[in-house]
Amino acid sequence: MQHAQSRRQRDPERKARILAAAAELAARRSFHTIGMAEIGAQAGIVGSGIYRHFDSKVAILVAMLDYGMDRLSERAAEIVSTAADDRSALSDLVRDHIDVAITERNVLAVYHREMHNLPEEDRRRLRRRQRHYIEEWVHVLAPLRPDLADGELRLAVHAAIGAIQSTLFFRSGLSGARLAELLDAMVHQCLGVKPSPLPRSEPEMTSS
Repeated sequence: MQHAQSRRQRDPERKARILAAAAELAARRSFHTIGMAEIGAQAGIVGSGIYRHFDSKVAILVAMLDYGMDRLSERAAEIVSTAADDRSALSDLVRDHIDVAITERNVLAVYHREMHNLPEEDRRRLRRRQRHYIEEWVHVLAPLRPDLADGELRLAVHAAIGAIQSTLFFRSGLSGARLAELLDAMVHQCLGVKPSPLPRSEPEMTSS
């Protein structure tokens, strides 16, 4: 009984390892070329053990992309609901997306590259969530840029997010901290908004 309980307690960590392994492999090449046994080997799990958590390779891809969207959207909702003002909210949205692009680089790269390979229902669901995430940015940008029409606000947000995600597919050689610093300035320029002050102590980011 105790053995079965400890096995259940290990399951969430094992599932996370599977997703991380699949993201690392898929970030280097097309997801459809990767086999379940290869994902298992990368995760340190016998290939057949993956089926205790995922019934197919597509299920792994869906879970991976859901994880990426969860990470962005949940934090965005928290930022918007708790920020002191719109400028602080916008800067926090920018910095959080930069943080995800650096620390979850593989997941975002796979999201960008493999979205079209999802089953239609999952693709539509994630597209809806993606649009809602964009609206969080537009909502806080609008009062800061009253000079922009609605379509122009959305263009600015897409340009800003695109600037961050353009770093997913090349290695700059910069440290994570320096990359985050440069992106922070550049993305705020895309938005035409002065950044809010950085907190006194920022968590150290991994190298890009």
